[in-house]
Amino acid sequence: MKALESKVAIITGAAKGIGESTALLFAKEGAKVVVSDIDEENGKKVTEAIKKDGGEALFVKSDASKPKDHEELVKKTVDAFGKLDIAVNNAGIGGSLAQTAEYPVDDWDNVIKLNLSGVFYGTKYQIAEMMKNGGGSIVNIASILGQVGTANSPAYVAAKHGVVGLTKTAAIEYAQENIRVNAVGPGYIKTPLLDALDDETLEYLVSQHPIGRLGKPEEVAEIILWLASDKASFVTGNYYAVDGGYLAK
Repeated sequence: MKALESKVAIITGAAKGIGESTALLFAKEGAKVVVSDIDEENGKKVTEAIKKDGGEALFVKSDASKPKDHEELVKKTVDAFGKLDIAVNNAGIGGSLAQTAEYPVDDWDNVIKLNLSGVFYGTKYQIAEMMKNGGGSIVNIASILGQVGTANSPAYVAAKHGVVGLTKTAAIEYAQENIRVNAVGPGYIKTPLLDALDDETLEYLVSQHPIGRLGKPEEVAEIILWLASDKASFVTGNYYAVDGGYLAK
């Protein structure tokens, strides 16, 4: 039996990177996948790839920074597939690079709105629906920077620390409702978020991972799959780094 047989899953930020890899893996493991993103073109490509491989999927264009969009996303999921079992709150942005005193206020607001508030909005509406269904699993995508700081990314670091705290709180609150909430902390992964970096910066980032390379989206997707599945039935309120040893230093 496949790990997610008969399960229904929402994945935000699923048009590229970790979200795309997770959507494809979930579908292979039997889930009906709702691919959500503001990137309609690539989101539909992911959805069609799932269908072409024999899976079930629906694309919903949605802005993860807006609470109403999350509410509508959950409603459209239930309308299409009848329930919600799993949610992966993955949508996020890197934001500007600047020291705290020089950090643009508008950029701060945008990063917090998507990377932290967006996870809260998703969790809020997902939990409400999962309670009707007798339980579920939520996986929030944080970062290694949800555990440590780094210069020039105050908004991103603050948001990802907040995601970890929100995850633990929700896990405690809803454990009795059979809803598990966990966070995953990727290291630096080869995704479009890194496309703007020059070769020197990328080499530096590689050097910060004892394993000697950047991660792959598929490697992060594997632990998300485990947390979403019943194999992790006694696991909630935890943070799992997928970081090539970055946090071990």
